[in-house]
Amino acid sequence: MRLPSAVAGFDSASAMAVSLARFLRGRDTPPLGTPAARALLPIARAASRLPVRAREAIYSAASGVEAQPRRRVAALDMDTVYAGVADLYPVRRYPAVLLGSSSGALVHLAAALGAPWLPQTLLLPVRQKQIPVDDPTRAAHAFDATARALLNRNPDLVLHHMHDPNQDRLTLRRVAYFRVKKTRLGPGYERFLAATLPRGASLILTECDQRWPTTRIGERHVFQFGAVGGMQPAQYRARWSAPAPDGQSPEAEWGFEAALRDDVIAFARRHGYRVRRLRFADPQDLSPLVADLYRWWYQQRGLPANRLLVESFILLEPWWALRTGCVPYWTTFPVEPAAEALADYLTRSDPYDFIHLTLFCHGVESLGLAPIDRWQALLRQARRAGTFAGVTPHRYPRDLATFFAYQDALRAITARYPIPEPLPLAALEEFLNHQEHRYPDICVETLD
Repeated sequence: MRLPSAVAGFDSASAMAVSLARFLRGRDTPPLGTPAARALLPIARAASRLPVRAREAIYSAASGVEAQPRRRVAALDMDTVYAGVADLYPVRRYPAVLLGSSSGALVHLAAALGAPWLPQTLLLPVRQKQIPVDDPTRAAHAFDATARALLNRNPDLVLHHMHDPNQDRLTLRRVAYFRVKKTRLGPGYERFLAATLPRGASLILTECDQRWPTTRIGERHVFQFGAVGGMQPAQYRARWSAPAPDGQSPEAEWGFEAALRDDVIAFARRHGYRVRRLRFADPQDLSPLVADLYRWWYQQRGLPANRLLVESFILLEPWWALRTGCVPYWTTFPVEPAAEALADYLTRSDPYDFIHLTLFCHGVESLGLAPIDRWQALLRQARRAGTFAGVTPHRYPRDLATFFAYQDALRAITARYPIPEPLPLAALEEFLNHQEHRYPDICVETLD
């Protein structure tokens, strides 16, 4: 149950794979994906009371622990790394496997189906020193030799070097973000699929259409300045001097690299699998659909469906969501667009009696961050009680204890229900057939 050491544990794809793999093994998701981390809660609470600069230094240092030396990144065999991610999951027969873009809502969809999800994109944290956070032009070419060596060794990868001085400025003090995307399944993923999918099972491609302006550095290598969050691309370029973009690419963290699709279809035909495609414009677009699916599922099981759990980035918990009868609604980050999307969902949905809400605390007052009173107003839409889950409001967004207190907040919910048998694919199709008009930004189709 350990991630390959070359992969960042604090990233969406790796944290979501760990959370889902633990669920499929009948376990909850501990803080930072590691049971031993629960013991760090008292230390994190004490650190959250320190002055702002001290908390920022701690956040940067903790992020930098995972950073790898350039020479190690340059020498990686990425098929071995991806195979290590697949090895997180128990080897047994599954009715389906999801594969492609990240989304916290996808984790809950996969959990409902009792199915694994294999990420196309992984984050390789590269050790970074003496690169000013606010100098993207210098950052863009700081690792050219490392990138060339990595790509020469791994011809089926596309590298997106991402630099976001708004949301990631504390991490960027120690870490450069190398996000790599598969263009072919590769032997590791192929072995896992052949071992776990019977003929006639489904491969579900999860394709996020999110794109971002990029600057080409080399073959299969682009530099992305800024990222999905509280700012738009033009706002980044108005505030910082950066390399001029010369095109658009799939967004580094969330976007789907379409070259993988043909290889998946060819593999599926050789093995007798069905290929389905789940397309969405934004990583949070799936959240209303999955929340409504869970609410419908609970009602089918004769359970109350009046408790909403609002998750944030890597703070997600499929096991406790089902155990406590929570309807999961995932948000990308605690930023204004995410808050607006949640507000829209609450307006269109039947009211919830209880709302539990957590906020990913990235340590800085970044532009576009939704203030705490914005989230408190959303909590007040609960008919009986709206509460923060693991967040101390006056310490947001610098509450280091959030990463450790979130799970304790879920355990404090007194409702308990058995973990159900997986939802059959036919039941999901029935739900979608009756509800698809509600989700205009989502497309489900069969490719085989």
